[in-house]
Amino acid sequence: MKRVTVFQNGKPNDGRVIHLSDKRDTFLIEAGSILGINATVIYNKHGGRIDNFGLIRDDDVLYLSEGEPFIDPQLVIAVSKEHATSNSVVSHTPQIQWVTLNVGGTPFTTTRSTLTQREPESMLARMFGTEDPSWNSAMDRSGAYLIDRSPKYFEPIMNYLRHGQLIVDTNIGAAGVLEEAKFFGMTSLIEPLKQMVKERKTPGDYTPITRREFITMLQGCALNSELRCQGMNFEGADLAKLDLRFINFKMANLSHANLSGANMAFCSLERTNLSFAKLDQANLQGVKMVLANLEGASLKSCNFEDPAGSKANMEGVNMMGVNLENSQMAGVNLRVAKLKNANLQNSNLRRAVLAGTDLENCNLTGCDLQEANLRGANTKNAKFEDMITPLHMSQSVR
Repeated sequence: MKRVTVFQNGKPNDGRVIHLSDKRDTFLIEAGSILGINATVIYNKHGGRIDNFGLIRDDDVLYLSEGEPFIDPQLVIAVSKEHATSNSVVSHTPQIQWVTLNVGGTPFTTTRSTLTQREPESMLARMFGTEDPSWNSAMDRSGAYLIDRSPKYFEPIMNYLRHGQLIVDTNIGAAGVLEEAKFFGMTSLIEPLKQMVKERKTPGDYTPITRREFITMLQGCALNSELRCQGMNFEGADLAKLDLRFINFKMANLSHANLSGANMAFCSLERTNLSFAKLDQANLQGVKMVLANLEGASLKSCNFEDPAGSKANMEGVNMMGVNLENSQMAGVNLRVAKLKNANLQNSNLRRAVLAGTDLENCNLTGCDLQEANLRGANTKNAKFEDMITPLHMSQSVR
């Protein structure tokens, strides 16, 4: 049996050597109980999140968290040494004073001089102008100062303090950076950012399309013609119960969109981002969904089966953790797809192609897998209870 050393996330000491359980959930419960935490996430010593439990090796060092990001224990040691040094006898040699900010869960490590010199009247300069900040900000367990702001919009400001150049990537909203500049009192950045916001307000921006805007597009398009929405942004849009047949959504962003009850028959969804989207009771006959990302999406009672014989092509799709309960999926192509932790309970998978598919921890209770191709599929810990028809050895389940 493998043994591993476990630490609480961010703690460089108080580790425990334990045996590695057979199942991930059992290991998290046992190790979390020993460390006194409700462990849900496993990191290796380099900060890599371990989702595949089988990758853990004998004598590995693991860090368990309750869901918070990885905290480097070496950084904790460095911060502790810095605090100890600041309380000891002052050296005659000037030292660079490093500080770490925890901005909305993301750490930013820099020096006090970086935070104070370029904008001496800013909030950050007032906060870190002395070695013992009078504002008494709370710290996280690593000793980083907690600041409840957006890390995405704070990063361009931090880089400006470092090198004096305002650089805002095109995938970051200039308006969001402007609000952070106002909040932190970065007066030299306000006018340049206002100009940047003005210049970026063009028809080609990435503002998500609303339901009303999209319905207007649909009304101007003939039913039998293909509406080209390739690469467009529909993040969070409410498109429930709309007739979306034959639309080209290739590489579009439909993350967190509501597509419940929508008719998406024969849509092109190749490489489309549908993560955490809601597609319950949607009609998905004949869709092309190759390499699409549907991680965490809900597809309860969906229909993929076309009576005319067209097969939904979902080869290589990422459907980890999706809910496909009670869905009609006869004949679908799910070759080399990722369905780890998915719920397929009571679904119709007759003649489905599941060759090389990752079905680890899947719930296939009550499914119809008659004539389904499971050659090379990973069925570790999958549930095959109450099957409509028993699996045959020729289907090559392993």
